[in-house]
Amino acid sequence: MFGSTLGSSRENSAASGQLLTPTRFVWPYGGRRVFLSGSFTRWTEHVPMSPLEGCPTVFQVICNLTPGYHQYKFFVDGEWRHDEHQPFVSGNGGVMNTIFITGPDMLHSGFSPAAHDRSNMDVDDVIVRMTDSSQETIPRMSGVDLEVSRHRISVLLSSRTAYELLPESGKVIALDVNLPVKQAFHILYEQGIPLAPLWDFGKGQFVGVLGPLDFILILRELGTHGSNLTEEELETHTIAAWKEGKAHISRQYDGSGRPYPRPLVQVGPYDNLKDVALKILQNKVAAVPVIYSSLQDGSYPQLLHLASLSGILKCICRYFRHSSSSLPILQQPICSIPLGTWVPRIGESSSKPLATLRPHASLGSALSLLVQAEVSSIPVVDDNDSLIDIYSRSDITALAKDKAYAQIHLDDMTVHQALQLGQDASPPYGMFNGQRCHMCLRSDSLLKVMERLANPGVRRLVIVEAGSKRVEGIISLSDVFQFLLGL
Repeated sequence: MFGSTLGSSRENSAASGQLLTPTRFVWPYGGRRVFLSGSFTRWTEHVPMSPLEGCPTVFQVICNLTPGYHQYKFFVDGEWRHDEHQPFVSGNGGVMNTIFITGPDMLHSGFSPAAHDRSNMDVDDVIVRMTDSSQETIPRMSGVDLEVSRHRISVLLSSRTAYELLPESGKVIALDVNLPVKQAFHILYEQGIPLAPLWDFGKGQFVGVLGPLDFILILRELGTHGSNLTEEELETHTIAAWKEGKAHISRQYDGSGRPYPRPLVQVGPYDNLKDVALKILQNKVAAVPVIYSSLQDGSYPQLLHLASLSGILKCICRYFRHSSSSLPILQQPICSIPLGTWVPRIGESSSKPLATLRPHASLGSALSLLVQAEVSSIPVVDDNDSLIDIYSRSDITALAKDKAYAQIHLDDMTVHQALQLGQDASPPYGMFNGQRCHMCLRSDSLLKVMERLANPGVRRLVIVEAGSKRVEGIISLSDVFQFLLGL
């Protein structure tokens, strides 16, 4: 397909001792097998590209290029493709992407930086990679496009009900409030679920939800240190007693000065999805029980499902999948949208700093940070701020394994050790396609981010730099819905 008319002086240049520049190529559009070929390989060699860990649809490879003008294409699953978001030209071999590598005393007069908007390719020491981020040209959406998109999403959610979130088959686990905390801890761990509704037989109704934050507070308040949290205390301390104690901690009292636990946040099967999403966001919960009673007084309630933002987002993606053009904001790169929490650039300030952890940080400090920062997860990074793993609230249930909670000292166990402990959790919550860390790139479209977040168990995406995996930010389900609903 590609002949010598495309030419390359790669061998001659290398022989003459010209400087080679490491250049990273990225194909972010998926595929099973992806190769790179170009004038720098004389179009005879197909260089295999590797999927980026945590981003199975993003492939990358680094090639050493000589200064000058190069053409290239991607060979994806047996088909030649070019990246429409990169500069390209048409020639005898069809449409090809182009790149210009500068060398000493070189200037490419035909190059236009504006042609590299939304670049998906990181190039080291070349003119196409702007070092000053303020010079980057990012496509901006108009206020009209934003309002039209939000209105259409609002109309959709207002016309759909929670009943549509119910799976064809499945189970929902509820816990008796008179169960010991220890037993509840084990049930969540063994079932691989992050939370469960609470049933009070005396009242004949659901009264709350037990989740990972409860266990974090239990470990911190009922002795804080694992060595002081004895088996006897956990055997006798019921969920109901904990909820009452938690009300004391939160200073929630009724008119008589007695502790008053937070009332259950719930929805009915015929509540519209917009109201369901708003309840989750306003109450800062991960999910709400969908409860139905055929009686007017609400007696004999039936627990149907746990509604989450993930399920609602899946509904949005499914509805607009084949008509994404009707939502102009879906094709916007996330870096151009006020969405999520980002690491501030040099000279910038941030009202909401991004919390990160080092693997050697203590588990006690990690739990304190989760509570104080009011976040559900924190990226774990190395000394170069590259992503290693992520520690989430739900990981706390791993301490139920072999009764580790009664044997450890929270300030002596590291985050790395805690994550190692949870690797054998069965079934592991938060895993999708064998991945714990779910990532995206700043150039990814809002639609791509939404589709990834709609997968079961995925509650946030860490924004990383292609190649280095340096953490640039984080986007949660809550962030997406606050943006989509204009909150």
